[in-house]
Amino acid sequence: QVQLVESGGGLVQPGGSLRLSCAASGSIFSLNAMGWYRQAPGKQRELVARITSGGSTKYADSVKGRFTISRDNAKNTVYLQMNSPKPEDTAVYYCNAGAIDYAGYGMDYWGKGTLVTVSS
Repeated sequence: QVQLVESGGGLVQPGGSLRLSCAASGSIFSLNAMGWYRQAPGKQRELVARITSGGSTKYADSVKGRFTISRDNAKNTVYLQMNSPKPEDTAVYYCNAGAIDYAGYGMDYWGKGTLVTVSS
């Protein structure tokens, strides 16, 4: 089993900055792509940003130029640097990772989410 634990959420003012972290732990043989998704009230969960094990990134158009995803493979951790957030970025942010455990099974894992509120 693999566990993902997010941290860093909270209240941030528009135009401020916030960094989310997600640490993976457990029976990890390898981590593949990791990413951040978000779900606002009454809306579907959507991709925010994704990063491969090699460092290739993909962003939602709505966050390009403002958010940056990165990862530390030695720490099995992925980060989301949120700069100049807007009220419409308010949502629960979920960490996602594809992982292969020592038994050779590959699965998609999700964290429990961390709430980000952008408000003055």
